[in-house]
Order: sequence, then C-alpha cells, then structure tokens
Amino acid sequence: MKIDRIETFLMHAAPPGQGGWAARNWLFVRVHTDDGLYGIGEASGWPRVVETAIQDLTPLLIGEDPQNIERLWSKMLAAMMGHGMTGVVGAGAMTGIEMALWDLKGKALGVPVWNLLGGRVRDRIRIYAHAHTTQAARGLVDAGYDAIKTGGIQNCVDTVAVIRDEVGPKVDLMVDVHGPPWLTTRDAIALGKRLEPFDLLFYEDPVAPENIDAIARVADAVDLPIAAGERHAMIWGVRELIEREIIDVVQPDTGRAGGLSQMKKIAAMAEAHYITMAPHDGSLGPVAEMAAVHLLATIPNFLILEHLADDVPQRYEVMMGQPVIEAGHILVPDTPGLGIDIVEEAIAAYPSETNVSFPEDTYDYAYVQARQGRAHWLSSEVKPPPSYRAGHIF
Repeated sequence: MKIDRIETFLMHAAPPGQGGWAARNWLFVRVHTDDGLYGIGEASGWPRVVETAIQDLTPLLIGEDPQNIERLWSKMLAAMMGHGMTGVVGAGAMTGIEMALWDLKGKALGVPVWNLLGGRVRDRIRIYAHAHTTQAARGLVDAGYDAIKTGGIQNCVDTVAVIRDEVGPKVDLMVDVHGPPWLTTRDAIALGKRLEPFDLLFYEDPVAPENIDAIARVADAVDLPIAAGERHAMIWGVRELIEREIIDVVQPDTGRAGGLSQMKKIAAMAEAHYITMAPHDGSLGPVAEMAAVHLLATIPNFLILEHLADDVPQRYEVMMGQPVIEAGHILVPDTPGLGIDIVEEAIAAYPSETNVSFPEDTYDYAYVQARQGRAHWLSSEVKPPPSYRAGHIF
C-alpha cells in the first residue's frame, strides 16, 4: 500500500452575515493509496495558507507507505527546516496529513483510531459549551451540560457573576480573555483576582502567549488554574509552559498542534507535571473534533473538550458520522478509523473567503486604543451583544 494522491478541500465556515473574528475557513485533507483506501484529516492555523503548504509537502509523500506515520511526520519536518521555525502554518499542514494517515490506518486494519493510540481510558468525552447570557447558560444546563465557558474583556466579572448565580455552584465555569496583545500583565492579574470568588475551572489566555514570563507572572499572582497553548505549535511550543509548571491546563489545537502523535506527546509531558489537557476547538470543523475525541479517549490526564453547541449549519452538512452527544459528553465511537467521511458537494457549496480581518471597525489595531474604556472591563456597564460568539473580542 502506497500513497498516490493527496487532496485538499477548503471552505468558508462563518455564520451567515458575520465576519471578523467569527469568520473561519475549514480545510479538510484526503490521503489516497494505490489500493483505493483513503483517510480524512483537518488542518488549521490559517487554512488558506496551510492548503498551499500541504500541496508543497505532497510530493514528499507520494510512493510512501502510509502506515509509517512517525517516519513520514519526521520527513515533513526535516523538509521544512530550511524555511525557519515551523509555526502553526507548517504544523497545521503536517497535522492535516498526519490525521488523515491515522484515519487511513484505522480503516485498513478495521479498528478505531483510539485503539491504535493505546486503547480507551474512557468511553465518553466531557465537553463544555459557550454562554454569555444567563438565558444561554440556563439552556445549556437544561440540555445536560455541566461546564460552560464565557469570556471577553468587557463586563467579564459581571457576566460570570450572573451566570454563576443562574447555574449554581455545581456547574464548572471557565473564562477566556483571548490574550489580546494590548492587555497588560497587571490588568490580567487585576481581572483574575476579581474572578477568584467564582471557583473557575480555569482562566484562559490571560495575556498574549508570545511572552511566557508574562503568563508566569499572572499564574503566580492569581489563585486560579491557568490555561494556555492553543496558539502554539508542537511539543516545543508548549514545552516551557509545562516544564516550568506555569499552566495548570494545556490547550493544544487539534488542527494545528502538529498531529495526534504530537498531542499524545504533549499529554505525556503534561502528565509528568500534574497538568491536565483541554484541547482548543473553537475555530475547528467537525473532522478535527472527532479526531480529538479519539485521542482524548486514550490519555489519563484529559480534563474537558471545547464544543460549539450552536455552531454554523455547515458543521452538520459537510461530514458524515456526526458525534453522538449525551448529557454533556461525546460518546467515543467504535467505527474504524475516525468513523467519519466528508461530503464534497456540501463543502463546494461554501467557497472559501478570507478569514483575516479585524474584529470590528472600532478596534483600532493592537495598541492605539489599548487603554480606552479600561474602567468598563471591571464594571457592569457594557453587556455582550446578542450576536456575541465564542472567539470575539468585544
């Protein structure tokens, strides 16, 4: 069995009429072999650019045995050395291909991917969804969720307070402030201290991830578990966060972390430091989510998985083999490979559009208005708009 063809499928995945931070592209990958088998993967980390990277890597893989996944991953990494640090574009390209290889191998052997990754630790994967109003939070709890994330900067404390009052003490709450580059370390600490009374499961990306010492300062000053890692690539991207025990929860993105093998290694690194894993999934499509389910079934230090409970209609049209959700958990499937396939006709109905844009017209780049409205961040004067979606900065 040899690889003889690799295809990519790029599509627009924004909500109708929305752009800015809500605008997404999904990139799916299909690796074919000369005996008619194929595997499906998903790549993230700037999908329109990653598609070109996959096309550039494809000639390296033609004629190779797809079962030698670690060998092919190393071949791709070595091939990119001359371009400098790999980053999320290179890691995203490798992720999509590597994920497809796992799917292909599982199908070839007639076993689910979780079986190839060491077998199941659990039969279902706990998930959380997003809410920014008491009504939305109540709806999620009534639907069986026992973990909710809210976020943003404006009115964050008041939002958490009213949601906690609505759902009670037994529901886990998380806060993601998205690490904007203009949020200073002292402000992140001030916000974190105001959030301490609400017993958060974690405080996510309190500052931009480029400065690891800044994250460490927040972690030392705030009595909350700190989560980070979604904007990093591969084991080296999160190594210092883990080895210095700066974070309590590592959050690799299943579409751009470098592949399922890399995520398995990240989980092992984290386990040695009593750090749990809660992968990022806020911008990903359905294929990467199912890949995360298979991976997380196999690791002992899994905490929780992000899930978009009210995502765009495209999610339910472009993939066959949708996840089964019961009482705030995704059931781990027993079907070979990832247990999914893509629907080409549905993908083609959503041609790609750019997903590089500023959140809104009033957002004046990174620093010009950085301090404007600071008093509102810790007040109750500014409410999230009804159209607020996970991933916005408002």
